[in-house]
Amino acid sequence: MTAYDVIVLAGGAAKRLGGADKPGLRVGGRALLDRVLSACADAAVTVVVGGRRATARPVVWTREVPEGGGPLAALGAGLRLTTAERVLVLSADLPFLGRGTVDALLTAAGEPGREGALCTDPDGRDQPLVAAYRAEPLRRELALIATEHGSLAGLPLRLLTAELDLARIDAGFDASFDCDTWDDIAAARARIREHGAVLDEWITSVKNELGIDLDVDTALLLDLARDAAHGVARPAAPLTTFLVGYAAARASAGADPDEAAAAVAEAARKATDLALRWEAEAEASGGEAAGAGSAGGGTADGTAGGAGRDAGREGTGTP
Repeated sequence: MTAYDVIVLAGGAAKRLGGADKPGLRVGGRALLDRVLSACADAAVTVVVGGRRATARPVVWTREVPEGGGPLAALGAGLRLTTAERVLVLSADLPFLGRGTVDALLTAAGEPGREGALCTDPDGRDQPLVAAYRAEPLRRELALIATEHGSLAGLPLRLLTAELDLARIDAGFDASFDCDTWDDIAAARARIREHGAVLDEWITSVKNELGIDLDVDTALLLDLARDAAHGVARPAAPLTTFLVGYAAARASAGADPDEAAAAVAEAARKATDLALRWEAEAEASGGEAAGAGSAGGGTADGTAGGAGRDAGREGTGTP
């Protein structure tokens, strides 16, 4: 993929949220801004237009002039700090933006004759802050708009998108879902806990929290935990997965992410095989004990039938 820059618009008054710090609101334990930044982690330059804050990865900060001047002014301020041929433009309140949408936008923006690409929501409405633009026509149109109106402050984005030849990408509900109200925040928080999504969301959150750039085979680790719990003992499941992670870290020190992922898979395979051997031994031992009990007339406490009878006679003085 050709290098690209990204501009994330993280200003605004968030009036429908009562003036809350919207980019810092958490969904799935991660700030909305960090969730957006994770979808474009390979950008050459990441510019965030808004108030400075702690972020999961380094960014370049700037502010629109005047502050609160609206999305076009913010876009103009961010664009001045980019150099790539294509520029991804995103709002900071997209909790479900994924890498697939980013790739689709950048690919469509690079098509011959196109000046960019933007997402459309399920109702067919354009989403100019979920978009990728070619830098040259974007700079041109912003300059023309600023000349015509005296500045970019307070102007709507449609003045820009109406003048550009843009491809439309139907990226589905998730890509265009933004959080403008508390109801939106509540819906997003509930959505990540839905069956089928919660594990992926949790693993992604943990990786971001720990600073791990690694593809995790969730099914492999869950199978390992299951085999350890059933074949050994229930507490063995979390302890085993911890040890697998530790072993993988030692084996992949200094390795690239693909090699590290392979190390996790290999460590998990070895631990799984061991757990299955334990389980097989337990089953075999149980069968052998049952056979021995049947042959010797064993009692419920596992003692041999003959020994039990003799002991009884000795205790009662029976000859």
